[in-house]
Amino acid sequence: MAKRFPLEKTRNIGIMAHIDAGKTTTTERILFYTGVLHRMGEVHEGSATMDWMEQEKERGITITSAATSCSWKDYRINIIDTPGHVDFTAEVERSLRVLDGAVALFCAVGGVEPQSETVWRQADKYGVPRIAFVNKMDRVGADFYNVLEMMKLRLGAHPVALHIPIGDGDMFTGLIDLVNQKAVLFDESSLGMKIIEDEIPRDLMSKADEYRTKMIEAAADFDDDLMSKYLDGEEITAKEVMAALRKGTLQNHIVPVLLGSAFKNKGVQRLLDAVIDYLPSPTDVPPVEGEDPRSGKMVSRKPQDDEPFTALAFKIMTDPYVGKLTYFRVYSGSSKAGSYVQNVISDKKERLGRLLRMHANSREDVEEVFTGDIVAAVGLKHTRTGDSLAAPDKPVVLEAMKFPEPVISVAIEPKTKADADKL
Repeated sequence: MAKRFPLEKTRNIGIMAHIDAGKTTTTERILFYTGVLHRMGEVHEGSATMDWMEQEKERGITITSAATSCSWKDYRINIIDTPGHVDFTAEVERSLRVLDGAVALFCAVGGVEPQSETVWRQADKYGVPRIAFVNKMDRVGADFYNVLEMMKLRLGAHPVALHIPIGDGDMFTGLIDLVNQKAVLFDESSLGMKIIEDEIPRDLMSKADEYRTKMIEAAADFDDDLMSKYLDGEEITAKEVMAALRKGTLQNHIVPVLLGSAFKNKGVQRLLDAVIDYLPSPTDVPPVEGEDPRSGKMVSRKPQDDEPFTALAFKIMTDPYVGKLTYFRVYSGSSKAGSYVQNVISDKKERLGRLLRMHANSREDVEEVFTGDIVAAVGLKHTRTGDSLAAPDKPVVLEAMKFPEPVISVAIEPKTKADADKL
């Protein structure tokens, strides 16, 4: 039986960015360091776990949102890897609707690019708290400080650097952790598994002091005690800084910024730590609200297992092995495989035939789903994207998903008669 994680130890996150910022490679490294994968897949080789469709392997891009689960330091992290290509922006929209937090990836060379702005606006629309990861620090032309400036100018964000780089391009060797005031180096022979902490290099001391001061000033805005300590020149602990930064992140006022190179196996474990430290659990987000179709009144559902079952179907896919899969996010309550739920939109009862926890192209059967879970169900015949699923005696209509208007429409027809059934 799959291990259950308390709600406060669950994170539902998306990884979003412009195309080629390294989202899928970063996700592969996350899966490797969390023990889900024992070998790293590479996008350029067509072996990335999250790019599992043939079209994705051929092109080296992500087309659909792939979902996966992993655990890190006794926390469950449900990750949705979204496409960066502008043509598949609806995939990002449907993912952000059901996520609690997001990791925005930026290329250290390109910085804030057009699709970065699009996905940022989408995250703003749903009020999704974010942390940022400046990737590809090993590339020629990488400039971490330029990315911070671009985030302010183009996104109107308030980025707060938690790291600064030690070198860049070919000379990128590690980072300075401003919260813990340590230099962090990654052992290349162990694929970055071994992390070496050291004293901050003397030539970077003044830069580290400058950015640590900026970080503490940003954190102090969200904690009066921290502000007093800072003004009085008292010692401030890492724990106090992190608690204040978390508060500011959850309120969507600041964006903690980390850095690394996923391809070179540097900085990904620190990113995982930041997901746990700064992004919300399902209990940190407000109760979901919807309309009771019987009374027309607004009702809210708290993120608790003893509340009535409430979920939103955010994606429909056809799996070559199990058939039609309906991905849904559980906002409250619980439900077992084989039980019935009400599709409030079509007003039909649906049977949750099988419940699956998805790992991109593989799946794991689960007996029961709980608040905060993102899973897929087999056997739902009348459910479409954006439909609300609820306990039959406690129906609630959640806010529907809104997609961009299509630019063009095309029709497809089967090549052979055998293909007609698949359509």
